Amino acid sequence: MGLYLNPPEHALVLSLDEKSQIQALDRTQPGLPLRRGRCQTMTHDYKRHGTTTLFAALSTLDGTVIGTCMKRHTHKEWLKFLRLIDRQTPKGCALHLIADNYATHKHPAVRDWLACHPRFHVHFTPTSASWLNMVERFFRDLTTQRVRRGVFHSLAELEQAIQDYLAQHNQRPKPFIWTAKADDILEKVKRPQTRLHKMASV
Repeated sequence: MGLYLNPPEHALVLSLDEKSQIQALDRTQPGLPLRRGRCQTMTHDYKRHGTTTLFAALSTLDGTVIGTCMKRHTHKEWLKFLRLIDRQTPKGCALHLIADNYATHKHPAVRDWLACHPRFHVHFTPTSASWLNMVERFFRDLTTQRVRRGVFHSLAELEQAIQDYLAQHNQRPKPFIWTAKADDILEKVKRPQTRLHKMASV
């Protein structure tokens, strides 16, 4: 939270994650378009044309996103993504990366690479706290605005649609602003803990 609210000077804070298993779904029949008195229709059955994984890094300063699609999401792809970030960010700038505890993010090869690139500083969110990673909000917008209810005749078409969405987003980016107060968040965390303690004592 401190990185979001009080970022270090002369540094970029990037929220990173991968959105895996994005499906290229093609409907078996064309849907009927939206018109007066009738909502848009779409068949419930579909054809699968494969899946892709989107790797994305959201700048908490201005909302711009560095993103790329890859077929898998192992530590090798994560390293490719880190190298992409290295190329697309100012060289003299320290990078503070917020990421979850996924095993590939802590792979020995990744740790070795980070040791050779001291401008990268990785901060891991707590387990089961993906909502603390701001890029998840971007993934939600991508899903609702472009992927869900989309019709993709091939995997390449899906990946092109994602790249087009990224390009449009970066033309007019907006940072995501926290509106919840820290005390309110902590209170919500305490509630289930209290319930669990009560259940355990019964």
